[in-house]
Amino acid sequence: MKALVVTLGTVVAMTAGVAFAQVAVEDTDGNGSYSMEELMVAYADLTEDVFAEVDADGDGAVSMEELTAAQDAEILVSN
Repeated sequence: MKALVVTLGTVVAMTAGVAFAQVAVEDTDGNGSYSMEELMVAYADLTEDVFAEVDADGDGAVSMEELTAAQDAEILVSN
């Protein structure tokens, strides 16, 4: 039982670290979405093609929902 609790605690701690790492992008202009320049701070290898894929609605900006979906799908992986 003790080993199970330790294992679960480790999994929770690792998951929390991953979730925190996903929020590494800063909305520097405060407009509620992310530009390619803002994303490139966290994802230096970001290309225009990948940005277009992440920007699912094609409005030229990435919403928090689009960012989270791209991170979950591992389209964006932090450097």
